[in-house]
Amino acid sequence: MRRVVITGMGTVNPIGNNVEETWNSIENQVCGIDFITHFDTTDYKAKLAGEVKNLNVEDYFTKRETKFNDRFTVFARIAAKQAIADSKIDLETVDKNRMGVLIASGIGGVESIEKNEQVLASRGPSRVSPYFIPMALINLAAGQVAIDLGAKGYCSSVVTACAAGTNAIGEAFHRIRDNYEDMMVAGGSEASVTPLSVAGFQSMKALHFGEDKNRASIPNGMNLRSTLK
Repeated sequence: MRRVVITGMGTVNPIGNNVEETWNSIENQVCGIDFITHFDTTDYKAKLAGEVKNLNVEDYFTKRETKFNDRFTVFARIAAKQAIADSKIDLETVDKNRMGVLIASGIGGVESIEKNEQVLASRGPSRVSPYFIPMALINLAAGQVAIDLGAKGYCSSVVTACAAGTNAIGEAFHRIRDNYEDMMVAGGSEASVTPLSVAGFQSMKALHFGEDKNRASIPNGMNLRSTLK
């Protein structure tokens, strides 16, 4: 079995749009949770979420290149591009047949599903986008990243809810360790701050209903102390 190392990292998340921003935010205790701006929450009890902020997609891709991508796919493509740059690996020297992609998601292109359901209800089936299915499918994030990088090895996805990203990295580790691939681009991507997703999590009481962002997602102090005894 072979040793496996992480050679580059990339991220787009509520506290930073790259690794450096994210680490600085962690050191400065920046809170990524705030009032939802992606849609109108007037009728919602849950009004707070961790949204990606101030991301300029055109720093990485043209509008045309991401026109038919769901947000979760765009996030994955940007993070992958950052990771390759961070690794300083020259892709022209890599055996692309031994380079794979494994990107996870819990729910995939849910925003695309919601929008096209609205089109179906209001304008009929003939008006649903022909790009709807590829925008919604979870494995299309991995597929788009593979196209971006020219990777021709194993290309797949993991769907294990909140554990999906970590699960994908573990599976990628096995692919390299066991000599199926020499290089894997792995991680997870999600863009589920949408009307239907928030309504669903709200209904199952999995979201905070208060309006203090600094109290919205923290461990219960009493339970934590009890655990540590």
